[in-house]
Amino acid sequence: MSETSDIAVDVVSDVVCPWCYVGQRNLQAALDRLQGVSVSVRWRPYQLDPTIPPEGRDRQDYLINKFGDPARIEAMHDRLREIGAAAGIAFDFAAIKVSPNTLDAHRLVRWAATAGEDVQNQIVRRLFRLYFEEGANIGDHAVLLEAAREAGMDAALVETLLPTPADRTEVEAEIATASRMGVTGVPCFLLEGRYALMGAQPPETLADAIGKVSEAKARGELDSGKS
Repeated sequence: MSETSDIAVDVVSDVVCPWCYVGQRNLQAALDRLQGVSVSVRWRPYQLDPTIPPEGRDRQDYLINKFGDPARIEAMHDRLREIGAAAGIAFDFAAIKVSPNTLDAHRLVRWAATAGEDVQNQIVRRLFRLYFEEGANIGDHAVLLEAAREAGMDAALVETLLPTPADRTEVEAEIATASRMGVTGVPCFLLEGRYALMGAQPPETLADAIGKVSEAKARGELDSGKS
């Protein structure tokens, strides 16, 4: 086996993006396939629609305004249900009543990154499941607070910070940075900050790319600019 090196994977995603949920499951499956490679996963914010008000919008009205034809919406949902089932996701689109603004959810994900090993991954997984499988309003502070509590975060601190502007500017700046980097859709997987894979790639594709970048880093080729 070739020598490998630890690498960082930054995942730019939005917690109301169904393809990002599929991407999260596929990334976990890819990591399970890799042997001898330590991967640090960091979740980065993106908002599919930052114009949604803090209280959210009625989900059905939102979808009709965005896509128009109810038959088209149902066809999209059917496809996602099929793809999701293969990834172990039980999409329940009928349960979703509110299309939320995700800025506060991204603030929680940001805080989770400093709350302990794997806490950020736990929060991201929980937010995806809350929204897509349980129909929860993840723009609701009570829902975010419970998710934080379940992940072992300091719930009292989260409860104090959520009503304040804490880290809103920082999250918005990260989203703007992603746009400047050319990220126009999510999920986007950034390997070592320089190689990007767009979309909900299959586990084997992610595993292969991560493995190759890890080996290239171990050979010193990333620093030297070789490919």
